Amino acid sequence: MDPKNSPEDLLDFPCQYTFKAIGASGDTFSGQITAAVRCHALTPADAVHIRPSGKGNYQSVSITVMLDNYQQLQDIYAGMKNIPGLKMLL
Repeated sequence: MDPKNSPEDLLDFPCQYTFKAIGASGDTFSGQITAAVRCHALTPADAVHIRPSGKGNYQSVSITVMLDNYQQLQDIYAGMKNIPGLKMLL
């Protein structure tokens, strides 16, 4: 078995991929994360899951989409990195 040398080789495209972002609570953050993903991939309404933190200060936004290539993955992460209130991307 050949070792995987580049990040592109770790996924077999097309594939389902879940993006998870953690940031400030509120509709603005979740809406911006969803918009960043929708710019590059079809995102059905039932693909978006929002979960508040225990104290309600933060929220996690998980979005599962079908990716066609590695560039699409990079573009989505690049778009999400610029969103105000973002604390972590998984």
